[in-house]
Amino acid sequence: MKDPITSIDTRFSDPDAEPTSWQATQEVLENAQMTWVTTVRADGRPHVAPLVAVWLDGALHFTTGPDEQKAVNLAVNPNVVLTTGRDTWDEGVDVVVEGPAVRVTDRKTLERLAAAWRTKWDGRWVYEVGDGVFLNDVAGPALVFAVEPTKVLAFGKGTFSHTRHVPRPA
Repeated sequence: MKDPITSIDTRFSDPDAEPTSWQATQEVLENAQMTWVTTVRADGRPHVAPLVAVWLDGALHFTTGPDEQKAVNLAVNPNVVLTTGRDTWDEGVDVVVEGPAVRVTDRKTLERLAAAWRTKWDGRWVYEVGDGVFLNDVAGPALVFAVEPTKVLAFGKGTFSHTRHVPRPA
């Protein structure tokens, strides 16, 4: 998402709060060490799992094994919510990303994503690119998904703010 429409929801913000800028929101997504993904099971129950996500080209990317609950859920319902932030109530920004998860299989994109994953934490997220998947020595094949946001919420803490970022109409 580039240059989204940004607005503050005054109902849930301090009177003197300013909206969290898109740049600040994007920095949270780029620098997050841990992100939580919520998918929906076929029977409608939610499933939440922690993972390492990568922000690249306006989308948040994550991986899952083909037999993991996330992959099973996404085969039925591609809509997800990804959340990240801080576990403090008085500082930082929490971010929520909503949108459909779409499989990434293009080799060039997977190669760029594999390079981006190597920059997370201490470099231990090392993937090789296989035929439409990531490969590694530990977990086997991993499906890669991209979530181009339909909505991003940023919750500023300290001076509390509730900011909404949505894509501009095409």
